[in-house]
Amino acid sequence: MRYLPLTPAERADMLRTIGAGSVDELFVDVPPEARLDGPIAGLPGHASEMAVERHMARLAADNLSAGSAPFFLGAGAYRHHIPASVDHLIQRGEFLTAYTPYQPEIAQGTLQVLFEFQTQVARLFGTDVANASMYDGSTACWEAVVMAGRITRRKKAVLSGGLHPHYVSTATTMARFTGDTLDTRLPDLSAGPDDAALIAAIDGETSCVVVQYPDVLGRIPDLAAIAEAAHARGALLVAVVTEPVALGLIEAPGKLGADIVVGEGQSLGVGLNFGGPYLGLFGCREKFVRQMPGRLAGQTVDADGKRGFVLTLSTREQHIRREKATSNICTNSGLCALAFSIHMTLLGGEGLARLARINHERARATAQALARVPGVQVLNEAYVNEFTVILPRDARELVRELAEYGVLGGVSLGRLYPEAEGLHGALLVTATETTTDDDIHALATILAELLVDTHEGVPT
Repeated sequence: MRYLPLTPAERADMLRTIGAGSVDELFVDVPPEARLDGPIAGLPGHASEMAVERHMARLAADNLSAGSAPFFLGAGAYRHHIPASVDHLIQRGEFLTAYTPYQPEIAQGTLQVLFEFQTQVARLFGTDVANASMYDGSTACWEAVVMAGRITRRKKAVLSGGLHPHYVSTATTMARFTGDTLDTRLPDLSAGPDDAALIAAIDGETSCVVVQYPDVLGRIPDLAAIAEAAHARGALLVAVVTEPVALGLIEAPGKLGADIVVGEGQSLGVGLNFGGPYLGLFGCREKFVRQMPGRLAGQTVDADGKRGFVLTLSTREQHIRREKATSNICTNSGLCALAFSIHMTLLGGEGLARLARINHERARATAQALARVPGVQVLNEAYVNEFTVILPRDARELVRELAEYGVLGGVSLGRLYPEAEGLHGALLVTATETTTDDDIHALATILAELLVDTHEGVPT
């Protein structure tokens, strides 16, 4: 039974009020090819709940899940071991059902969790402050671009070719509505990022330079040099971190001159979850704090001198006049932020550094094994737990063939950049603490078999 609380007359009145001739006009921004003009072909008109459950179970059985096969996928979503205590603690009732802390006096636990989370993110990123989280890494990246525009009063952002294409796509979509200009480029298949070309693109109209660290090919850009060049032209440096575990091994972006640091927190405490929900991280210099979107939880004392927690800053439309808001971000990813914070607490600083070293060691072992496969070239000079290999065949085909052999072998750049034929032979490979020697052997052995005759394809 469908729930339609409005009558046709009420819907028509609402459309007249907003100036739309029909409901279809509300979807004018959705491309025609993405709209349905009728029922989905092949789907039954109705089915019982049990029949649907059985059908979905059969479809799910065709999947090759992350925990059941050698797993080398990454590119912004990573498989790490999550201690059982993380899931146990976030399911406590006082955390699981907590909502926005509109009344600080009765939301002290929630505010304290956010305060501790902010402290951890600020230390991880090397920034003065961090907010109480955002939706995910891509939207946090866009918020950093518009924040830089408010600070510099400029409308042009230079995006590195090493920035994840999904982040670029999100920024491109949002820039349509703000009038911002985005200077974008494709990544080049070189051993190190082309920092010189990126620096050359900075001019007097640039509000910020957006650089992923490590980048989408696993390479490590020289943030200090880029920051110096950006600051010399009055622009800001926005650093994007999609793999926070890497910061246990390489210097924090804020320490290298980044003005705003954003990223994806999924790696710590949050599972792959079929692509979401994830966790946006956001930190910046203290002098820019009033331009930072989202919420900022702070610590204070009450009238009796006892420690208490408050919303120190909340420059969003639900708290202040709409025209004064820095963002329409409505809710931080509270439960994911808690999971991140618990995992970080369990690791501690030394534990994070050790975890990063293990990840790097696993990646080195994987790279060395693949480098011995005839026809395979490891691209990177430096990396943490993610690197790129160049293959003599289209990587998309090889990824599918590897999956048929029970190995999730990596993310093809042809999948990320389908329009760039020059990138189709590149494969992004990720190794973490969950990668075993047997996993590495399986990937290298099966890949070698598949490449025995690159003209014939899969061997018999």
